[in-house]
Amino acid sequence: MTTPIMTKETTPIALGAAAPDFRLQDQDGQEFHLGDHLNRQAIILFFYPLDWSPTCSQENACFTQNLSRFEKYGKVVALSSDSVYSHRAWAQKMGLKHRILSDMHRTVSKAYGLYMPDANINQRATVIIGADGKVAWVKVEPDITKERDYREVEAVLARLSK
Repeated sequence: MTTPIMTKETTPIALGAAAPDFRLQDQDGQEFHLGDHLNRQAIILFFYPLDWSPTCSQENACFTQNLSRFEKYGKVVALSSDSVYSHRAWAQKMGLKHRILSDMHRTVSKAYGLYMPDANINQRATVIIGADGKVAWVKVEPDITKERDYREVEAVLARLSK
């Protein structure tokens, strides 16, 4: 039996750490630069494994349906390793309204310690970055086939905004 080796790529970023800056394209081919949003608002990063999968489809539909509930606390951005083209087709089919970033090279998921090398995808996780650019909260879902707890995320956002 082998024991998985924990590396920076697979160890979630620490609370209070400076959020690694990044630039990624969204489903419309528009660049999202994290640094452009810091010092203005919190960033809520919803990492999910794959477009088109049942759980990820359900989650992203929820993000769109409840966008105003989350956006009163900060900028909502979803992120997976799928291509811009997959994101675009999926967003159009699902009627998604939030930004979905393409991390095809897995640089962001690795920088945030959310990479799953055996599957070559990122984990299902939520990272809240304060307006100061520091990681304020991280939650990795232990079972990637299960949805995250939206009420928990909203409660954390409400607590952090005080």
